[in-house]
Amino acid sequence: MGISLPRTLQYLLVMFSGILAGAFPLAPAFAQNDINIEFRGAGESIKVLSLDELRAITPAVSLKVFEIHENVERTYRAFPARPVLDYVFGKDWKKVREIVFTSIDGYRPSIPVAKFLAHDAYLAFAYEDGTPFTLTNTLQNNETVQLGPLYLVWDNIDSKALLAAGASDMSYQIKRVALESTSDLSNMSPPSGSSAEAQSGFMHFRKHCMACHTINGEGGGKAPELNYPASVVEYIKPEYLKRWIENPISIRYNTTMPGLAKEIPNRRKITEELIAYLKAISSSKRAPPETN
Repeated sequence: MGISLPRTLQYLLVMFSGILAGAFPLAPAFAQNDINIEFRGAGESIKVLSLDELRAITPAVSLKVFEIHENVERTYRAFPARPVLDYVFGKDWKKVREIVFTSIDGYRPSIPVAKFLAHDAYLAFAYEDGTPFTLTNTLQNNETVQLGPLYLVWDNIDSKALLAAGASDMSYQIKRVALESTSDLSNMSPPSGSSAEAQSGFMHFRKHCMACHTINGEGGGKAPELNYPASVVEYIKPEYLKRWIENPISIRYNTTMPGLAKEIPNRRKITEELIAYLKAISSSKRAPPETN
């Protein structure tokens, strides 16, 4: 038989539980001390490392960077990337073509190894001041995002090249790091005989779009497939597609898709070449491979 509480007491209990919820907020989706990062090479898992195991490989440092997502300077606690890569993969990682970072949210950038050899990269796991490991992504309509388990940042304050590159190679929520010695992108490569404009657009797509979007199933898993079963050029008018690439929020209110960075030189030409590529690949639809 249930116990009936007076209405006044019920009200007080509800009010008190609200106070407790404010005083003791819910824990984050995962605790940073419990993270495990998978490292893969040649298609196989090589190591899975915890935060403590990463600390044993190389000391954490305090690193001030220009946080492109927020347009401010931030100081992170982070592990230098090269000692970690040396420990996991030996010196062979320097011989491969790209390193692929897979994030919890589906973002999947492929970053040339040459960039890691030319610039100092770090795997951040916390803010130096101990505040929650989140940021407000001004490039994605001020979306608040969790940065852990790991966040790839660069020593960019004094580097014009890194600042000009934007945020595409600053991947957060990293759960997996993989070496990519070859790049079989046959499903998304433009058909033979495609124009030079379409070929250039393909390179732009790889650099600016592939980390989020897929073409015929190849690419990142954060944003929609653009070619199969229907191409985006078949259901969005060209003038709207240009606006969608350059300024998505002008088309869809509250979208978190970032537009093509305004700092990129020849931005309008790049947009036109991206559309030329999307038109070319629209004639080459292939069903994405099935995944379990």
